[in-house]
Amino acid sequence: MSRSPILIEEEGAFRKIILNRPERRNAMTPEMQMELIAALERTPAKGCRALVLTGAGDAFCSGLDLTAFQPKNSKSALEARTEAERVARMFLALHELETPSIAAVNGPAIGGGAGLAIVCDLTLATPEAKFGFTETRIGFVPAVVSAFLTLQIGEKRSRDLLLTGRIVDAEEAMRMGLVNEVVPHEELQQRTRTLADKLAHNSPQATRTTKQLLAAHWKSWLDAAMVDAINASVEARESPDFREGVAAFLEKRKPVWTKD
Repeated sequence: MSRSPILIEEEGAFRKIILNRPERRNAMTPEMQMELIAALERTPAKGCRALVLTGAGDAFCSGLDLTAFQPKNSKSALEARTEAERVARMFLALHELETPSIAAVNGPAIGGGAGLAIVCDLTLATPEAKFGFTETRIGFVPAVVSAFLTLQIGEKRSRDLLLTGRIVDAEEAMRMGLVNEVVPHEELQQRTRTLADKLAHNSPQATRTTKQLLAAHWKSWLDAAMVDAINASVEARESPDFREGVAAFLEKRKPVWTKD
């Protein structure tokens, strides 16, 4: 029997979603994304008062599982668009969730994994956590995540992270506004539980309305941004640089980019 790519645990008034591919540093597959979307969309209906998102093992999420993009797994334009739309739907489901959310970042959060961490309402991280939007290193475009990152930390800092693809530690991430609090590894679970309990004891109606209001502020802008992001993602997936970047990553060598 195959193992579920996410685990769901109920802890009092809050729910914990655990990304559950520790052997792959919780890299996202289409199956994981669909199960995460379903879990997020079910959360408000079940009366959950707070949501915690974390990763199994020693990583939060290393982004997309690039083994799905090997040459033998080349995808059609329709498949590429479907995948891009699924990623946008996943981030929007988390961003628009009426239940307050906490990311407990227990290790590296890279690419789409960093996106999941920052889209949560509150982000706690251990000193061992790392954050990076490394898509340009493999010839890809951080299309969907760029919109949410810009909302979080502004355009200038977003340009820094997206264009350089550099990795930042938890302390720098907090200074940039990606993280709310850095917590010792051994205290992360208890601090997350304490914060979730605090959220759960607030007025559910007021909390829900506040989250709806915050989401409404940027809805029109985000809807338009997602259309542009999906188109850019599809185009990038069909590019020679993306094929070369993925191949180089999997073969552990430096990529040889096409000349302009």
